[in-house]
Amino acid sequence: MNLQLTDLLLLSALCIAAALFWRAQKIRESALLATRRYCQREDVSLLDETVALRRVRIRRDPGQGWCLLRCYSFEFTVTGGERYQGEIRMLGPRVLSITLPPHRFSPENERLH
Repeated sequence: MNLQLTDLLLLSALCIAAALFWRAQKIRESALLATRRYCQREDVSLLDETVALRRVRIRRDPGQGWCLLRCYSFEFTVTGGERYQGEIRMLGPRVLSITLPPHRFSPENERLH
């Protein structure tokens, strides 16, 4: 079997793409887990049990160099009748922020913050 340089480059590119995909999936799973925990703390229900990638940007992380900033959106409800869209921002594998828009509170979930 005679491997040529183009074969090695193609194989290397395929391995790099697979590794990047695997890392992106791990970060998405981390975002979903953090979102579930946040929704439980805030007494809202995460709908569809998923987060959806909306944006990817390159951002400098102090002490770590350049990382990908991933913004995921998710839907949640308080009363069961209305859907709201929240956002989680991940810098590399680290959660930067989770935001929920203003939303209603059901009477049984009302509490002081």
